[in-house]
Amino acid sequence: MMRWMLGAVMSLWLICPVLAGNLDAKANLDAKAVNDAPRPAKQPATDKLNASVVKLQVLLDRAQFSPGEIDGKFGENAQKALKAFAEQNGIASEKAIAPELWDKLTAASEGSIVIDYKIEEADVKGPFLKELPARLEQMRSLKALSYTSALEGLAEKFHMSADLLKALNPGKSFDKAGEMIVVANVSARKELPRIARLEVDKKLGTLKAFDGSGALLAFYPASIGSPDRPTPSGTLKVTSTNERPTYHYNPEYKFKSVKSREPFDIKPGPNNPVGSYWIGLSAQGYGIHGTAEPDRVSKSASHGCVRLTNWDARTLGENTKRGTPVVFLDAPTESSSKQKSKTAGKRAAN
Repeated sequence: MMRWMLGAVMSLWLICPVLAGNLDAKANLDAKAVNDAPRPAKQPATDKLNASVVKLQVLLDRAQFSPGEIDGKFGENAQKALKAFAEQNGIASEKAIAPELWDKLTAASEGSIVIDYKIEEADVKGPFLKELPARLEQMRSLKALSYTSALEGLAEKFHMSADLLKALNPGKSFDKAGEMIVVANVSARKELPRIARLEVDKKLGTLKAFDGSGALLAFYPASIGSPDRPTPSGTLKVTSTNERPTYHYNPEYKFKSVKSREPFDIKPGPNNPVGSYWIGLSAQGYGIHGTAEPDRVSKSASHGCVRLTNWDARTLGENTKRGTPVVFLDAPTESSSKQKSKTAGKRAAN
């Protein structure tokens, strides 16, 4: 009997620390844990929520090196953004997040990482879609391509995934005005100086903004066209910007999922096929635009355009003038390599 009890106690002793660790990991994803999160000593997991990664993603977003949707996981887009920020600051990119890189990020912006937010009437009044149709032809009869819920709207408002928003606010109601919730403090996003050139890397699925001297100003993950629907090559120019664009379907696109032989329009809204912002380019039918699926940016192919999150497309459009060149890179070019060397030389001289 004593041997059995001793075995049971030993088993509980071995199991309980693991259980406690898992419970603590969930319980610790709150405002204090995120705001006080230290630099990760090693590269975080790509599939688990992590307070330090939430902090990292918010800092990157505020520095205009977008990780795409802030989801608390150290995925591909967060890694791309961190690498671009390291490039801008002349710091070697490593698997582990270097202390000087973390220090640069924390010094680049001020204010709490997550803050309290009181849900407003405008956040919950709708109207909301009962369901977002899967096919373009089913969208053309809708009066607006609105959010499907207040939760979806709030998540996008603060550049977050709905899952992270729920994890930070257990038991909270997102469709009730006056409810206090914890959100990413992305309002402290850095203002951009004048953008002189955009570069779209078709291989890496990224968009970079540069100033007139060739210095890197901003970075955004992007979805690029597929071999069947390729993104343009060479250099185009920005011709227009449009908030709340209408999507125009042309039968010449010959999308496999669309049976209509007649053109049709889809009304504006954040769940429009081109999202809530459009940057027109000097090739007919091509642009840089938002998306209804921010979690899939840089993880799926577009129909030839350059697809960003809605908030990144808007930020870029509001800071890009007509005539700005947009360079599409199929592979590193000699000119871009020379420009990088020139920029590195200037940075070393400074």
